[in-house]
Amino acid sequence: MTFTPLETSRLLIRRFVADDLAGLVRYRADPDVARYQDWDLDWSLLDAEQLLETSDEPAFGTQGEWTQLAVVDRTSGRLCGDIGIHFVKSQPSTVEVGVTMDRECQGLGLATEAMRSVISRLFSDFTLHRVFAHVDARNLPARAVLTGLGFREEAVLREADWFKGEWTTLCIYAVLAEEWTRESTR
Repeated sequence: MTFTPLETSRLLIRRFVADDLAGLVRYRADPDVARYQDWDLDWSLLDAEQLLETSDEPAFGTQGEWTQLAVVDRTSGRLCGDIGIHFVKSQPSTVEVGVTMDRECQGLGLATEAMRSVISRLFSDFTLHRVFAHVDARNLPARAVLTGLGFREEAVLREADWFKGEWTTLCIYAVLAEEWTRESTR
């Protein structure tokens, strides 16, 4: 399946293009942005180019694969962040999501706006049962975004993840299709 871009009042959510690469490297190399993410601070233009080269493969919605989508300001065309979507192979009708925002775009409600749009599309296009996210317990803004979207905290895994040289606590948030439908009709 091809990903059809989404538009919100302020954002365009689409596949990455070559013009996004400098912005992608800029915020992924920011220590505050990378702190809770899987990449290291040496994330480079080469990494961005590799992400772009593979961004259309495999097809959107392929079980077991991740898709990264660019979150772009509709007015300025500036890259604000990205959303990761993982169609979980071991669990049918289940998707994991994550969001990363440039520090200059944080605190403006853009992550919530982008995630709401993407999650609504996922539930409408894929007959999903559940969408979930793993979040470092210290990442309070990400936890607030998920809670604000109607996700519930399902688990706290205390010091369960050896991550970047330390034991970290993971929180798992999720929303079921019927919960999302109820929440979105309010």
